[in-house]
Amino acid sequence: MMRLVARGVARFALLMLAVSFLTFLLVGSSPIDPVQANVGQAAYATMSPERREQLAERWDADTPIVERYLSWLGDAVQGDLGESLRFNEPVVEVVGERFASSALLLAASWVIAGAVGLVLGVASGALRDSWLDRLVRGYCYVLSATPTFWLALIALMVFAVYLGWFPLGFSVPIGSTGAVPLATRLYHMVLPALVLSLTGIANVALHTREKTIDVLGSDYVRFARSRGEGLRSIVFRHGLRNLVFPALTLQFSQVSEIVGGSILVEQVFSYPGLGQAAVTAGLGGDAPLLVGIALATAALVFLGNAIANLLYGAVDPRLGSRVREEVR
Repeated sequence: MMRLVARGVARFALLMLAVSFLTFLLVGSSPIDPVQANVGQAAYATMSPERREQLAERWDADTPIVERYLSWLGDAVQGDLGESLRFNEPVVEVVGERFASSALLLAASWVIAGAVGLVLGVASGALRDSWLDRLVRGYCYVLSATPTFWLALIALMVFAVYLGWFPLGFSVPIGSTGAVPLATRLYHMVLPALVLSLTGIANVALHTREKTIDVLGSDYVRFARSRGEGLRSIVFRHGLRNLVFPALTLQFSQVSEIVGGSILVEQVFSYPGLGQAAVTAGLGGDAPLLVGIALATAALVFLGNAIANLLYGAVDPRLGSRVREEVR
């Protein structure tokens, strides 16, 4: 167990190192001038050369990217991720505040995608070639090929503009000050969460459908049918038990897709979360904030995969013993 934990910690450290370096490299390779992007083209054109140099020094615009990274890495090891140049606040505080806003949205979308996708996939596989199966497959194929931001725009126009069922965006009403009731926050979150979960539902449903067909075509299911068991009994008594493992695999693999899709969804709905902050940091060349967000999202995906590995051993003891043998 100690060796397993040590390997996990080493992988996590290497992942954080690789993500931070690649993010710095991408920011340094970007053609965006952080000074001009943040002060505006008109103000930059009328600015004196001395003022431009001062701002470039503050934004480290003229510092080589490797030197900037090594300086940042030395502070990051001590727990200091730097200061966001766009928000004029420590990166840790900005990421923590935005993650608190996105956490409920991500969790709701993740749960909806897994639960609804599992139900649709099992129903579609159990009723293969029926009208329900064709309907579910058509839904999944269409949504899998549809960009998330386009779905968000359509949902915003239909349900927020035309029907007026949901607010136009934001996590709280415009102009709100002080504490906002949880019910109001949930009301503002409903539409973004549903849109964010749609493509995830399609992926889980299609994979679960194929696994359900394989399970229902196995020998022990044929034997159960020969004893006179009905389809419902076979699905609940034999099928679901053997779908737990692939369902866990699919559910935790959805973490990265949910996090990636939240960037576009939050931008469309003006939802003040990690996704919107990442877009703001990228367009403004705010390397410290962009690195902090990249590290937070990478840690979230790594945690999901780690939990999945632990659950694998609980679901199938053979996998737990295999992992222990590999560590030895």
